Amino acid sequence: MISKVVEESKVKALRGLIEQSENIVLTCHVSPDGDAIGSCLAMYHVLSSLGKDVKVLTPDMPPKNMMFLPGAKEITPFSRYGDFGRQLLAKADLVLCLDFNAPYRVDKMAETLLKSQAKKVLIDHHLDPADFVDVAISHPEMSSTCLLVFRILCRLELFDRIDKKVAECIYTGMMTDTGNFTYNSSDPNIYIIISELLKKGVDKDAIYSKVCNTNTESRLRLNGYAISQKMKLFPEHNAALITLSKEELQMFKYEKGDTESLVNIPLSIPGINCSVFMRDDIEYIKVSMRSKGDVAVNALCESYFNGGGHKNAAGGEFVGTMEEAENVFMKILNDNII
Repeated sequence: MISKVVEESKVKALRGLIEQSENIVLTCHVSPDGDAIGSCLAMYHVLSSLGKDVKVLTPDMPPKNMMFLPGAKEITPFSRYGDFGRQLLAKADLVLCLDFNAPYRVDKMAETLLKSQAKKVLIDHHLDPADFVDVAISHPEMSSTCLLVFRILCRLELFDRIDKKVAECIYTGMMTDTGNFTYNSSDPNIYIIISELLKKGVDKDAIYSKVCNTNTESRLRLNGYAISQKMKLFPEHNAALITLSKEELQMFKYEKGDTESLVNIPLSIPGINCSVFMRDDIEYIKVSMRSKGDVAVNALCESYFNGGGHKNAAGGEFVGTMEEAENVFMKILNDNII
């Protein structure tokens, strides 16, 4: 028996909105990861089984290593099909905002999302949720939004609707948002839920292989180059930095998802407790941070890189050049903030 954490009033409100709605849109944050895609697709399958007309609308393209998930081919990326995305949000009775805490996290889709007359529900595990929804189910103590989705489905008395497809989506999000259960994963309830997902038919080893052990030649070469040529260590600060310019990304035919988990690698070096990865995404510098122990990278991302996240895993965006972003990082080191 897992503990109850979601307020009954919010469960009741969500149940009512689902029952009243026919056209439901599920969305998540820009540059979606396994937790974002997994939570959207899990809800997609469950709500579709209830006879609802459900669409998954992501701000941009999902990563290739998540396209194995059941239902992934039904995803509509707003960046590619903007007009259709606007029609979906205009038609929707209900929008479920999964795995993000504020409108800016959906990037160029934000204005359209806010203009939608649909009821909006937030289901998320990030800190400081913004006030833009009708019902906010926010639990930052949860290691992943997929974990929260499982709990909500149980509270909605929809456990029987969790089939193998749904279980695979939930497990993938739980796994990816904890680094294969290596951080933010000490809650015993996590493993009770995993056991239930395994009973539904999840092949956890196959999922791990598809997400973490499936590479293209160009991805391997890009990551090898990043580590051998671009990784800088600052042992006096127990920190590491990797940067990749747009020219370097193009040199290795970069595709979305190719640098997933790259930021984690320096943490395997003894004495490195904070790892930072900066990637030139043309319009801004994408910043990813990971840490061990008491280094709170979410506070760093919030203060310096317009972002946030969790204590040991966070990210943000820097509007400016790579050199300017690196200078901010060096200031953090020189001021002994890490």
